[in-house]
Amino acid sequence: MAELVAVVASTHHPFYHRASTATGADRPPFADEWVAKIERFRETLTAARPDVLVMVGSDHFHQLWLDNMPQFLVGKAPFFDANWHNEEREFGLPKMTLRGEEELAAHILRDGLDRDFDLAFSNELRIDHSITCPIITLRPEADLPIVPVYTNIFAPPMPRPQRFVQLGQALREMVESWESDKRVAVIGTGHLSLELGGPRQFGEHGPDPDFDRKAVEWIAKGDIEGCLAEVTLDSLHHPGNATHGFMDFMLMMGVAGAGQEADHVDTLDLFHTMEAYFTWYPQGDPR
Repeated sequence: MAELVAVVASTHHPFYHRASTATGADRPPFADEWVAKIERFRETLTAARPDVLVMVGSDHFHQLWLDNMPQFLVGKAPFFDANWHNEEREFGLPKMTLRGEEELAAHILRDGLDRDFDLAFSNELRIDHSITCPIITLRPEADLPIVPVYTNIFAPPMPRPQRFVQLGQALREMVESWESDKRVAVIGTGHLSLELGGPRQFGEHGPDPDFDRKAVEWIAKGDIEGCLAEVTLDSLHHPGNATHGFMDFMLMMGVAGAGQEADHVDTLDLFHTMEAYFTWYPQGDPR
């Protein structure tokens, strides 16, 4: 059976690529610290020596729109093109082509049905920065095959937080039941408190530092019960109008397991959001 060697959760700031490659007067004052944190974070994945990456993210209304909005979707294709034109223009993200792992995608879809998750799928999925940004930060060689898993964190009605946790728990079982000798890492990206286009978008930190502090503690300690006791679809409106992306972090807590403390925890306060980075090693720390 396949071996789950790393569970990795992070934010997916689209400006990291531009900030990290800028030079001279164009380089932001926080770039060096950000790069240093990312390089330490990257080593946590490298040390696990994965063969395949399952990538959890959310389409930012690029391919999925209100005419067809699945709650959970798996990409099943030999290759995935990225990024979208507005991401290239606004964030300086490069065009990419990532290889897919069709066998694992097919297994997740079949096994998901048998575990009461009617997952949608796409053989023609073009992916965006929620998946390519963690590739850029964690595996810039972009040399490993991926299985994209998209969640709906934008368009009501959305699944409740508990359902994200349940999918994470099921996803781990799906990976570990795959008849393969491959080493698999599951990587998911979401948000802490986040405001987009609202009055709290630009400040010295994220719009709700208290929520961010509690969120980092929940994730770092694997406190799923405490998190679910406070986080609801309604409550996620208060820390910022885009904070529903936190449910992807909750999904990753489900993959890691209740009560599992993260082996790597790091954060960085930027001018409008807190970046956060977590890694768990289900088979023990290989470093």
